[in-house]
Amino acid sequence: QVQLVESGGGLVQAGGSLRLSCAASGRTFSSKAMGWFRQAPGKEREFVACISWNGDRSSYTKPVRGRFSISRDNAKNTAYLQMSSLIPEDTAVYFCNADGSIDTLGNYVSGAYWGQGTQVTVSS
Repeated sequence: QVQLVESGGGLVQAGGSLRLSCAASGRTFSSKAMGWFRQAPGKEREFVACISWNGDRSSYTKPVRGRFSISRDNAKNTAYLQMSSLIPEDTAVYFCNADGSIDTLGNYVSGAYWGQGTQVTVSS
């Protein structure tokens, strides 16, 4: 049974930092891209960042560029999202996605597996 478990969310003041983790179990995703998404209250789920299978390619949605950094450790079957200079607009439930791919235009194509989400709340 494949599981993705996110952790690291919480309440932080604006300007602060958080590091999210996404630990996969049940199968390895070392040959597939992984991504992070978020969903704010009353809004659709949106793409945040993705990383290629070996970490040599990554992309970010424009509002988080320069503030967020995605990484992965294939030996641990885990992906990370380092979030800095957080602003209240970053408040959302953050979801990990696995078994994805990155197309020739650099767009992330979601895989079949999703985590349960972790809440990030940024206070002003």
